[in-house]
Amino acid sequence: MKIGVLVFNLGGPETLRDVKPFLYRLFSDPEIIRIKFSPLRKLVAFTIATLRRRKSEGYYAQIGGGSPIRRLTEDQARALQAELTKRSYDAQTFVGMCAAPPFLEEAIDKVVESGARRLVILPLFPQFSTTTTGSGFPVLRRLIAARPQFKSIDVQWVREWYDHPVYIEAFVLAIQRELDKASSSDKTHILFSAHSIPESYVRDGDPYLAQTEKSVERIMASLRQKGYSNTHQLSFQSKVGPQKWLSPMTSDTIVQLGEQGMRDVLVVPISFVSEHSETLYELDILYKKTAADAGITNFRRVPALNSDPTFIRALADIVEGALQGTLQKEAQ
Repeated sequence: MKIGVLVFNLGGPETLRDVKPFLYRLFSDPEIIRIKFSPLRKLVAFTIATLRRRKSEGYYAQIGGGSPIRRLTEDQARALQAELTKRSYDAQTFVGMCAAPPFLEEAIDKVVESGARRLVILPLFPQFSTTTTGSGFPVLRRLIAARPQFKSIDVQWVREWYDHPVYIEAFVLAIQRELDKASSSDKTHILFSAHSIPESYVRDGDPYLAQTEKSVERIMASLRQKGYSNTHQLSFQSKVGPQKWLSPMTSDTIVQLGEQGMRDVLVVPISFVSEHSETLYELDILYKKTAADAGITNFRRVPALNSDPTFIRALADIVEGALQGTLQKEAQ
């Protein structure tokens, strides 16, 4: 039986011309801008996209003129398909993005054309949030409901995988590789940086904060078992707008670490599975300068997991778990 796996992510602008349309689509999402009246929400999205365009174009210009997230996600999908094939599955992977090409609709159409009889929908967001997985799922449900061919396709939904042991192992190994490069690795402070969301979303029941904290807890527990005694903490980045977001912010934390005399900091992009503007610009350029200004002489970052073999093995395990019914199904 042919199996399809639809991996989806947020997406990003591939060229500077794509920046404004990307921002508009992003902020038109009712889970991002929670305004029920659609025309008003779209007006707000247009205003934000217009005001942020130049600034965002400047960010992307510094990382090569666009986001690499499409290419990296397609690489991940190919590697996942190869891993599933090695495990004797007749599998084909598909890539869809929420706010940039290739869009989710295109991916769903390709699933139909492929003749797959089973489909696993795999969000590339380890921790569930209404702003990411919770935004993509309703779109996918509508697309699936509009295609009668899906009446004969068994669809499995993966909701979250923040504590999957092989995903945790992938980050542990990546952190180890960076720590072992330092002459006194035990003095390195590990700073986990996650994308922030508004605090009100967490109060309303969004599990993102608790799941991110659990991911950090599992990673550090594994590092402790391996003999690492580094200090660590969790901070947040990429705040947009005036409302109160999860804190402490990564930029503020870096300044505080410098004031405390910390000179060796290793940043771990805990909620990002591929490189994009938040890692390549925000962490590598903006926050690296913040660290230098704060007196942190050795500011390093763990690379995003991208197509790391252990991470791809984790994704394949997650797909197998969905097919075999050993993963918790997405709440209906």
